[in-house]
Amino acid sequence: MSIQEEKAAFERQIDQKVYESVSLCFQGVEGYDVYNCSIPFSWNGKTYIYGRVEKREVWAGSWVRLFQETGPDTYTLVPGSRAYQLEDPYISLFHGELVMGGTHVRKKCGQIDTYYGYFYRGRELEDLEYFTTGPDQMKDIRLVELADGSLGVFSRPRSKEIEEKYGSASLVGFARISSLEELTGEVVSLARPIEGLFGPGEWGGCNQVYLLENGSLGVAAHQSYTESQEAGEPLAVYMNTAFEFDPVTFAVSNKKVIGTRACYPAGPAKRPQLVDCTFTSGLVMRADGKADLYGGMGDVQEGRIVIDYPFSSPIKR
Repeated sequence: MSIQEEKAAFERQIDQKVYESVSLCFQGVEGYDVYNCSIPFSWNGKTYIYGRVEKREVWAGSWVRLFQETGPDTYTLVPGSRAYQLEDPYISLFHGELVMGGTHVRKKCGQIDTYYGYFYRGRELEDLEYFTTGPDQMKDIRLVELADGSLGVFSRPRSKEIEEKYGSASLVGFARISSLEELTGEVVSLARPIEGLFGPGEWGGCNQVYLLENGSLGVAAHQSYTESQEAGEPLAVYMNTAFEFDPVTFAVSNKKVIGTRACYPAGPAKRPQLVDCTFTSGLVMRADGKADLYGGMGDVQEGRIVIDYPFSSPIKR
């Protein structure tokens, strides 16, 4: 089954697969959109989220800001918190320390020149410390603490050479290191490819990774492709997906679509080509055994849907 057929089959069953669908509200940044956020996370008894903040008419000119939960699906800017010149933040924990990563876009004469993954660490959320940079022109680098205390690193190379060799427009790779001090652009660029995740012309990457009780890794990801239209530019279709990965054997299993733009509340898109785009933030487990799936909507808003827990093994606590 092609990914287009899988998407269509999933959307025919949305009423059975999505139990709740809401848009998040962000306060303290009036006049700006907030989207492609991290997952919400708890720190010192409070719940926070990092969000990408950008004006609707601006492209590749965003900042990442810290917000605190102040009501159901409502987050308010933390006064005095640092602004990071990044896109699409994510968070992970390693030995009790918070790591926040995102994409830094470099421009020359107002045009995009290149981009990198930037990484920050610390225990003071309002002002994390920058500590390393990923490879040139690579987004969606993700980290996860493994069962033995080492650090798993997921890469996402994308290039013409990748497409010529593997058929897909991007790959996901995996490497293992001992500490954050070993996280370098070279380590990420040399990550071993995980083959078979994407079909011809498709691209995607990991968004949030979870250590499961059986030793495998549960991955909340995105998978994307272009879809032609009778008039106008092709659509960039982004979907929420999930799969399980064995870091020893490199086997991938239980891969599936878990959300599409149609699952979330209706709303605008930054560009017409993004009307069918939801960029995965990640999953937060619920007390009822289901999961909250968070995702950006059309590069304008952030949404939350409730879905069945997607992995075959519980997340290790």
